Amino acid sequence: MTRIGFILANLFHKKTRTLLTLASIIVAFILFGLLQSLNQAFSSGGDFVGATRLVTQSRISFTTSLPMRMVPEMDAVPGVQRVMYQQWFGAKFREDTQIFAFAVEPQRLHDVYPEWVMPEAQWKAFANTRTGIIVGRKLAEKYGWKVGDKLPIQSTIFPQKNRNMTWDFDLVGIYDGKDAEWQAQTAGGMYVNHAYFSEASQFGSGLAGIFVLRLQDPNMAQSVATTVDKRYENSSDETKTQTEKDFQAGFLKQLGDIGLIVRWILFAVFFTLLLVVGNTMAQSVRERVPQFAVLKTLGFSDNAVLGFVMAETTAMCALGGLIGLTLATLLGGAMAKASPMMPFAIDWRVWIAGVIAIVVLSLIVGLMPALRARRLKIVDALAGR
Repeated sequence: MTRIGFILANLFHKKTRTLLTLASIIVAFILFGLLQSLNQAFSSGGDFVGATRLVTQSRISFTTSLPMRMVPEMDAVPGVQRVMYQQWFGAKFREDTQIFAFAVEPQRLHDVYPEWVMPEAQWKAFANTRTGIIVGRKLAEKYGWKVGDKLPIQSTIFPQKNRNMTWDFDLVGIYDGKDAEWQAQTAGGMYVNHAYFSEASQFGSGLAGIFVLRLQDPNMAQSVATTVDKRYENSSDETKTQTEKDFQAGFLKQLGDIGLIVRWILFAVFFTLLLVVGNTMAQSVRERVPQFAVLKTLGFSDNAVLGFVMAETTAMCALGGLIGLTLATLLGGAMAKASPMMPFAIDWRVWIAGVIAIVVLSLIVGLMPALRARRLKIVDALAGR
């Protein structure tokens, strides 16, 4: 029998116990993969957005609106190429499908976000259609929308002047992203014409939630942010200006410290896993004390016996961990497809973290039983002491 065959035979000498332990490891690494991908998505913020834009919001909160009179003032700030304003619309479609929707000025959106790709004719239709709306390609594919459709979109915040919460929009364009990362963002977004919103809304006219400043030079970000905030310092409309990435990270953190929550959950999962796998390996070594004594009698060194136990532990952890990460990747892809707004993207970073976790788990749970097997005295082991 080869050494690998010997290790596998020992690993499955108690099949039921081994399979149950493997199941525990697989479930733990499925949770690890999904939670780690979620943690990275929240902690990384909007890495894909680049460094060409700043976001200005009220210093009180991003939910506090600012007056539209600030737009030409920000346009005039040195280093600012173009300013876009937008208002959170709070859109819902059908029963409970939440959609990221903003009221914007079409031309300013086009100028500030060249990453959104759409035929020029559709951009013109958006600018010239009072009730116009454009939606992301993946969102349109999800609901089967096409240009020319009439979309009844409910706002959870802004009623119309007739107190009707359902707004009727004309779908005039379907936008896509310039690359894969931006294309992924089309799964849950739409833009409505701010002029119509401001005219028909019962309240909120003349206000914007945030301003997005496109810069002439990314190196001017700090100076532009300082200039804008100082301009409105000690006024009734004090501002907070930050990079787009920092704004998105802060927006996500409104949900809570996702990273801390995920870390505590993972700690609980792996602490339990350490107990389960550690107990399995300790019990396995205790049951095979005479076998290890025979191996040493046949000439295997203490280090060789230690190696057998560590290899057995590593094989169990690696098998369960890799299966778990694979299932997490498949499950995460399916969940992201079913609910595109959930950022389950299990990439190479998650896999690297998973492999490190497998190695650490193998060392922690295998080292003590392996050292015990290494220290066994042949006479004591054969005598049952």
